[in-house]
Amino acid sequence: MLKRVHHVQISVPVGSEEVCRHFYGTILGMREVSKPESLRHRGGVWFLLGDIEIHLGAEQVADRAQSRRHVAFQVDDLNQVRQRLQDHGVPLEEEPIPIPGWDRFYCRDPFGNRIEFIQRVDE
Repeated sequence: MLKRVHHVQISVPVGSEEVCRHFYGTILGMREVSKPESLRHRGGVWFLLGDIEIHLGAEQVADRAQSRRHVAFQVDDLNQVRQRLQDHGVPLEEEPIPIPGWDRFYCRDPFGNRIEFIQRVDE
């Protein structure tokens, strides 16, 4: 049966690899990992977050900015992440609907993909 999440794929525009590296690598601090040789012709960039791979897959897709689909990254210090994003001029979206035991907010990556940052809090 299921064991764990191996990877998450996020769609990004064709030819956007350097922007991916800046946002996911430089700003968010993820470590880039090599794609298998057999997949490199597809473009995109892969990163590692803990033991989960984040695959940024290059493709032309419909309006990402209108979608609520997202990946959520759990963090230890939500305010530190918020400040880092603001320092880099990334607009934030606060979540008006609370979830007991969690603080969270969203942003969009440079391609319009929604990203949630979430931190466990004492109730």
